[in-house]
Amino acid sequence: MRKSAIIYCEGLFGSMDGKTANGLIREPGYYEISAVIDSTKCGLDAGEVLDGIKIGIPLCKNLEEALAISNEKPTDFILGIAPSDAFLKAEERMAIFNAMKAGLNIINPLQEFLTEDEEMMNVANKYNVTIRDIRKPKPKKEWKLFSGGILNMDTPIITILGTDGACGKRTTAKILEKGFRERGYNPVFIATGQTGLIQGAEYGFAIDAFPLQYLIGELEGEILRAYKNENPDIIIVEGQGALSHPASASACGILKGARPQAVNLQHPPKRKVLGDFPFMPIPDVQEEIELIEHYGNTKVIAITLNHENMTDEEIDKTIAEYEKKFQLPVSDVLKKGDEKIIQAIIDFFPSLKEHAKVVGAL
Repeated sequence: MRKSAIIYCEGLFGSMDGKTANGLIREPGYYEISAVIDSTKCGLDAGEVLDGIKIGIPLCKNLEEALAISNEKPTDFILGIAPSDAFLKAEERMAIFNAMKAGLNIINPLQEFLTEDEEMMNVANKYNVTIRDIRKPKPKKEWKLFSGGILNMDTPIITILGTDGACGKRTTAKILEKGFRERGYNPVFIATGQTGLIQGAEYGFAIDAFPLQYLIGELEGEILRAYKNENPDIIIVEGQGALSHPASASACGILKGARPQAVNLQHPPKRKVLGDFPFMPIPDVQEEIELIEHYGNTKVIAITLNHENMTDEEIDKTIAEYEKKFQLPVSDVLKKGDEKIIQAIIDFFPSLKEHAKVVGAL
C-alpha cells in the first residue's frame, strides 16, 4: 500500500544536493508525493523543473502550504536533501520539529541519526510519530565479511558506476531495471544509497554507513540473497561516487563486493569539476574506464549521459562524438531511451541473448 508524503528540499530542489528529492519525484516507489517544499521555486511544478514535464506535484513555500494543497493528509515527511556534510542546519531541524507537531512521521536519509538525538525523540514521542533513519546500519554483531559465495554465481551482474557523485547512477539503474522487466526478463535492483531504499528497494543497504571491509561482505550478502530468492536473469547494482573520487571509497567496495562482469559508466559532460569538490577536475572518461577495468577486472560496455545544462542538440552531438571516440554505445536514458544500452548488455551476456531468443520465439 502506497504511503502519502511531503518532501522537504528547501533551496535545493533540482540541484545535486537535492538528489534524494529529485529521485523520488522521478520514481516515488511506494510513495504518493503530494508536494515538495522549496520556497525558492514555489508555484512551479516539480516535474517541469526536473524534466520539463508537468506531473501535478507542486513546489510549495512551507509545510502549511504543502499540507493545504494535499488531497489527503500525508503520513510522512521525507528529507529530500543530500548535502555533502550530511548534517542538519538549525532551520532544517525546525522544519522537522514542525512536521512532527503536524503529526507526520520523519524519513531521514542523512548520516546524522535522529533516533539518537534526545530532543528529536522527545518531540516524536510527544506527538506519537516515528523517525526512520535510512542510513542507520543494523547491529554490528550481524555484519558480514566477504564469503566468496558470489564467485559461484552464474547470474550476470552489471554495476552502474560514474565519474562523479549525484550524476544519475541510480536513475539509470532503475530505468534499466524497468526496461529489462518490460522485455520479459526478471531483473533485480540492488540499492546502495538512501534514495533507492526510500523508494522501497527489496535488496540493498546504505553502504556508506559501513566500514569498507564490511561494506564488501554486506553487498555480497545482499546479492546472494537476491540470487537465492528471486532467481534473476540479471542483477543491476547501483553505484556510488566514482572510483577515482578523492574523498570516497564506495565504488572500490562495490566493485569488490558485487564482482560485476560488466559496468555502465554514467557521465555529466558539462560538469568540469567534481560536484562537492570544486577544486578537483572531473575525471577524463577514458581514464575512468581504464581505471575501472583494471581495478575491477571487469569491462565497461556502455556509457550513459547526465544531460544537466545540455541542450537537445548538445546531447545528440555528444552521443555521436562519444560513440566514435570510445567505440561504445552511448545514450541519455532519460531523453533518448534505454534501447541501445539494454541491447549492449544483452549482447555482452550469453544467457541474456539466449533468453531474448526464447522470448522472441514466444
